[in-house]
Amino acid sequence: MPSIWVDADACPVVIRDILLRAAHRTGLQTTLVSHQPLRIPPSPHVQCLQVVAGLDAADNEIIQRAAAGDLVVTQDIPLAAEVLAKGAHALNPRGERYTPDTIRSRLTLRDFMETMRASGIQSGGPPPLNQQDRKAFADALDRLLVEMRGHGQNAQGNNRQ
Repeated sequence: MPSIWVDADACPVVIRDILLRAAHRTGLQTTLVSHQPLRIPPSPHVQCLQVVAGLDAADNEIIQRAAAGDLVVTQDIPLAAEVLAKGAHALNPRGERYTPDTIRSRLTLRDFMETMRASGIQSGGPPPLNQQDRKAFADALDRLLVEMRGHGQNAQGNNRQ
């Protein structure tokens, strides 16, 4: 059964709420990984994993624990690249699905923007999450969960033969 891993330190609360409802609805184990303690309603399908503070500690924990077929929700592009390499799915809080076909260009753009910021050029961050972003995330999450469940059923069916 696949799991959902959430890079929770930078995950907007409204997106986290959508994920909690999805975990309850689907029964998929969902783990929120963060440096800070999180308050979430009790659920047999949701757990929080607090990591020690440190550069990329939460990312490294997710990379170590995520398996092929799992879903990782993150806006961290290098983390997305790492979990894609393991065969996991990756989705950002705006509903953009990272894929092996798109991740290289996303990494290149990220590195370019980082170089620009390091040279003193202010690029600003992304705009605040709006209602369209929330809907895009919820829709993309639903599509991906259906896809993941289909693959899980196929794998279970193949094991029985």
